[in-house]
Amino acid sequence: MSQDESPAGSGHARRPPHRQTRRPVPFALALCVGVVYPVASLVFSLRYRHADRIPPTGGVLLVANHVSVLDPLACARLVWDAGRVPHFLAKDALFTGLAGTVLRGAGQIPVSRGSSTAGSSVHAAKAALDAGDVVVIYPEGSVTRDPDWWPMQARSGVARLALTTDVTVLPVAQWGPQRVHDYHAKRLHLRLRAPAEYLVGEPVDLSAQRAAVRAGAPLSGELLREVTDLLMTRVRDQLGELRGEQPPTVFHPRPAGRALPGAAA
Repeated sequence: MSQDESPAGSGHARRPPHRQTRRPVPFALALCVGVVYPVASLVFSLRYRHADRIPPTGGVLLVANHVSVLDPLACARLVWDAGRVPHFLAKDALFTGLAGTVLRGAGQIPVSRGSSTAGSSVHAAKAALDAGDVVVIYPEGSVTRDPDWWPMQARSGVARLALTTDVTVLPVAQWGPQRVHDYHAKRLHLRLRAPAEYLVGEPVDLSAQRAAVRAGAPLSGELLREVTDLLMTRVRDQLGELRGEQPPTVFHPRPAGRALPGAAA
């Protein structure tokens, strides 16, 4: 069973019931929950810190680091246990056949990088945020290539979403799923209840940058990079707290090439 060092209700207004904050659950989503929830419970021993920082209602952009292709299983549990429905930005290769039909029906968002439809995923994510949903994004776009599992340089699409909406932006650090599937070694370590820790940070204040954009400032590459690095620095620092280690001061460089394997989002 998951734990939270700051359970909802301790010093906060009482949260509405989960059946209300999750809204009606469509069949495809119920099917996904029926698969993901027990699998995540068997594979991971989840521990949450400050999961109550995920608001019970309203649009939320969760910005997380990427340490394993199994991240979405555990991260989905985090969001679901907080009383919300996760909507992941995931690579379009997952959206084929019956699985693709189910994922789309569950509100997940395909990402088609390097194609003429690449921008559609950003528009779909923005629509979900504007509708009051929780969108989970891995800005690195793939499992980190840092040999010590610190975040690598992220793509700037997360900044575009953060600056063109007024939703809550939460940095989330995760640590542990790489113990089950080590992408670097290409090994699956079959074990039950591997520790997986999550730290949800305080909302990132982007009021000044958003005000500038509303006033007509362009979404320049410089601004997008500034905001992206701000978000990922928060994630990196929280990861250092989870690990009890001092994080590096720079991000690991991205490998050359437009698309990387090992991408959940």
